Amino acid sequence: MHNTGEAVSTITQDLDQSGELRRRARERTPGGVHSNVRLDGPDVVLARAKGSRLHSVDGVDYVDYLLGQGPALYGHAPEFLTSAVHEASCDGLIFGGQSELEVRAAELVCETLGWAEMVRFGLTGTEAVQAAFRLARAVTGRTHVIRFEGHYHGWLDNVLLADHDGAWEAASAGQVASHLDDFTVLPWNDADALGTVLERDGERIAAVIMEPVMINSGVIEPETGYLERVRRMCSRHGVVLIFDEVISGFRVGPGGAARRYGVTPDLALYGKALGGGYPVSALAGRADLLNRIGTGEVNHSGTFNAWAPGMAAVIATLEHVRDEPPYTSIMAHGGKLMDGIREIGESFGESLRVEGLPVAFHVSFGDVEVTDYRSLHQLDLKRYASLASVLVEHGVWVARRGVWFVSEAHGSAELDDALTRFEMAFKDWLGR
Repeated sequence: MHNTGEAVSTITQDLDQSGELRRRARERTPGGVHSNVRLDGPDVVLARAKGSRLHSVDGVDYVDYLLGQGPALYGHAPEFLTSAVHEASCDGLIFGGQSELEVRAAELVCETLGWAEMVRFGLTGTEAVQAAFRLARAVTGRTHVIRFEGHYHGWLDNVLLADHDGAWEAASAGQVASHLDDFTVLPWNDADALGTVLERDGERIAAVIMEPVMINSGVIEPETGYLERVRRMCSRHGVVLIFDEVISGFRVGPGGAARRYGVTPDLALYGKALGGGYPVSALAGRADLLNRIGTGEVNHSGTFNAWAPGMAAVIATLEHVRDEPPYTSIMAHGGKLMDGIREIGESFGESLRVEGLPVAFHVSFGDVEVTDYRSLHQLDLKRYASLASVLVEHGVWVARRGVWFVSEAHGSAELDDALTRFEMAFKDWLGR
């Protein structure tokens, strides 16, 4: 067990300033937050983020394993990134025309991925998904798309889903349910199920979209041979294979999941780590497909697409991925952190399940083999969510859904603090 003799101030700090700011926020902002993902988040107001830590307005520090939902591959506000963006900002933000920065950024994306021939930049992963759908429908002349249970592709009407007693339906009031009619939802990691649908309906299916490693829910890897079979079936039926690598891209390695698992999609979507924390997304893929946008046949527009500071962020991030790759450091820290969390659970006689990749992993309670959304939900996810709230109280900033992200900025001091605080939080949580 870890040394708990040194008091951690986070559990005794008053949150007076956070409380007052949260009260004011609720008066002018629905729910007091600007993304519904944060509605069940900690009732804390943050003042700054640097490296691997967050600091609240109340003077509390948190070891951060959420990393803004994953973008901060090198930690918060690394000097190489903020300097590059500041320099670019001094020369202008948006031009309404082309810049050298966007040319260099596009070249770096394609070189770093190793398989993509062209790229179009945007701001968010949500909009990149929609661009991929439009392009796939244009090149195939078909309308239907196959997707998978538990995979997240944005919050718009045609992609936002919720599981209602086994049926995947609209997740929000006001959502137009008919916009989901062109989608079939299948269990992931089940190539036979996909093959059955493609054999039956292949002539009307434009695309298959998936997270090639299911990080958003459970950090679940593809089973051996699964992606290869999907690739072969899509090619046989003339279906565009789309990898949603908004989370996995550049996080699981310089070539993303496509290179990690050795399977090349037709199109792929990137975001989050692509800009190191700045809002940038990308649609990348085969030139013969993306050129349909370049001719004007398929529309893809946006005032802030390839905005200059965002392109500077892409260049700075990917140059560091090339010249100072963070993956060895991240893997080492993540592996030790995973082992330490398991050991703490065992020391209290609890079955803490810690699985995934050291760059991103999942923590919950249970002892089942997890291969897809259904098996993930055989774990006691609600019990872990309650633990996550106590972890935040003790200075470990994590998501209630169980996904932990690791950055290059996490070092030995953070590892020691995180495990010490985790143990104290666990003991406190068990006593409640």
